[in-house]
Amino acid sequence: MNKVKKKCMCILIYGCLIILSVLFLFPFYWMLRTSVMELGDIFELPPVYVPREIQIEHYKAAFSVFPLGRYLLNSLWITVLSTAGAMLTASLCAFGFSRIKWKGRELVFTIVLSSMLLPSAVTMIPVFLGWSAIGLTNTYLPLVIPSWFGGGAMNIFLLRQFFRMIPKELDESARMDGAGYLQIYRNVILPLSKPVLVVVMLFAFMASWNDFLNPIIYLNDQRKYTISIGLQLFMTAYQTSWNQLMAAAVVAVIPCVLLFLFGQRFIVEGINLTGLNE
Repeated sequence: MNKVKKKCMCILIYGCLIILSVLFLFPFYWMLRTSVMELGDIFELPPVYVPREIQIEHYKAAFSVFPLGRYLLNSLWITVLSTAGAMLTASLCAFGFSRIKWKGRELVFTIVLSSMLLPSAVTMIPVFLGWSAIGLTNTYLPLVIPSWFGGGAMNIFLLRQFFRMIPKELDESARMDGAGYLQIYRNVILPLSKPVLVVVMLFAFMASWNDFLNPIIYLNDQRKYTISIGLQLFMTAYQTSWNQLMAAAVVAVIPCVLLFLFGQRFIVEGINLTGLNE
């Protein structure tokens, strides 16, 4: 009887997961389906779920009528630099908070965490005035440099929690071999922290790639726009060309989807492990 109950429970759980997966994936399928259909078929009732004929030309048309390629490269450039800065500086900060003992460490860490309570809208104008005062608006620096100063409180927290799980005996062994703090960080901690580093990379990448507010605040030159702004401009200029708009949206989503497929195993593993204590 217990085996029958377990089997029924397993079927129920997997059935619910399948239904939820279909619900979550349906918008992506609808976007992809719209991108390869003719305009007349998109709004047909009852809806056409499977395209009668796949029109790849809509992707070529979207890139030919709008500089989406330039916007993609701009976003990629900003995102790669921001992600690298977040991973490097957040891991260094987390190493200092978790593996090095110094006076006031817990107080400083509490202050860092408390910064998450401050809404970004409160600091938006003062930060913009600061960048404007030193003449760095309409450049990529305001979008990249902040990631190289700590990498974000959430990333520091995730990395610190993971680093605390690593046995400190490894540090002591490394010190006996003459290793310093940076050598321990590079040769001991980082190789053992791949799951959480991948999680931080994914979070930082998607936050920068999907950022719309900061680029539109700091960038004035249309040639420097990111893909998020480009999609908004495309929708304004070609709001009736839904198939081409969806084609551009599919291209913009592909990097995030590929990264998620690459790191989904690390997301679950990293977040589960960082929730544990020493």
